[in-house]
Amino acid sequence: MRWNLSSRARELSGGDAILISIPKSGRTWARTFLNAYFSYKLGRQFSLDLTDRGNAGAPRIIYSHDRFEHRTKGNAWDRLRGKYLIPRRTLRKKPIVLLARDPRDAFVSYFIQLTRRNPATPAEIKEMSIDTFLRHPRFGIAVMVEVMNGWIADFGDRSDFTIVRYEDLRAEPARLFHELLRAIGEKQIDENVFGPAIDFSDFRNMRKLEAAGEFGSKILQPRDREDPESFKVRQGKVGGFRDYLSGESQTYAGQVCAGLNPRFRYNTATGTGGRD
Repeated sequence: MRWNLSSRARELSGGDAILISIPKSGRTWARTFLNAYFSYKLGRQFSLDLTDRGNAGAPRIIYSHDRFEHRTKGNAWDRLRGKYLIPRRTLRKKPIVLLARDPRDAFVSYFIQLTRRNPATPAEIKEMSIDTFLRHPRFGIAVMVEVMNGWIADFGDRSDFTIVRYEDLRAEPARLFHELLRAIGEKQIDENVFGPAIDFSDFRNMRKLEAAGEFGSKILQPRDREDPESFKVRQGKVGGFRDYLSGESQTYAGQVCAGLNPRFRYNTATGTGGRD
């Protein structure tokens, strides 16, 4: 069942396009690019929430973790009301982009987000090892895989549904950001501003701007400027999970991720996170 009977329903309704993702799948990167592109196109100063609001000449995009937040955030009352779900009537009408990332890398970044950036994270979570957290029944990697597969079941047969993989964005940002713009309904891409938007959203530039506090948004602020792991923009490394998970946990994570729908094209058997 999918409904949203909370006051948050309006925020997750309407709009021109929907971008859904598991946390730490590159949403802030994609969001920065889209806002840079439309800010430049409209001749305006960059704003990280331009596409949240929607203006003449810029689409309103609903950015949501949808099913994942429904599973992991809030209490039983929030879940009963569907507080974090995009209402079905909106999903039926708007193009949907699923931004996907190898769940092993997304999980590691999510763990660091909770333990190094989020002051509201309960102490029992902050004190948990990453290998223990990996197997957590509510927050662990199995939930990520389940949610990603659920989205394919929900939208996979629609002609206006597009999967954009984080790893492909890293390898070919120009081609994939073109694809992203077309997927949200930008029929005529302005090449005069496309290149500058790519440069602005480059990881090195984003990290520099975050360190300097120039984004003007709490979304892109380091928790501790002396701690590289507390930055919103960390490494963006493909396959970086190997630096954090034990060998046993890498095996477990690979087995869980082998259950991903093949449309995601993650070859977890080789541990590459690349194409099959």
